[in-house]
Amino acid sequence: MVQLDSGAVAEGRITRVTDFGAFVQFENGETGLVHISQIAHSFVRNIHDHVREGENVEVKVLGRDERGRLDLSIKELLEEPEEVPRPRAIGRQSPQFEAKLRSFMRDAKERGPGGGGLGGKKPAGKRKK
Repeated sequence: MVQLDSGAVAEGRITRVTDFGAFVQFENGETGLVHISQIAHSFVRNIHDHVREGENVEVKVLGRDERGRLDLSIKELLEEPEEVPRPRAIGRQSPQFEAKLRSFMRDAKERGPGGGGLGGKKPAGKRKK
């Protein structure tokens, strides 16, 4: 039986998958957690795309938390890709959009506070009798 100390590599069965990680049980009955950040080198949006309940996995023991629970990693046993893909950044807006936004902001500034876009009309609603 493998001693489950920091740095040990062991095989276990996934007993439960949650949004934040997967619980792995070992032959000796001990259970540990593979946090979602330790599943793969790439960003994991949906853990269910990577692991399934009942699946046997090889994990590396990272250590134990303050309560003695096992902290596990699948990622540490995977070959690291040459370049880790990053979530896509939102690009700049089109120049036309930027020009319209500047024009809108300039007009709003000229109208001043409370200048609203209602052309001097009061908003519809309850009227005093």
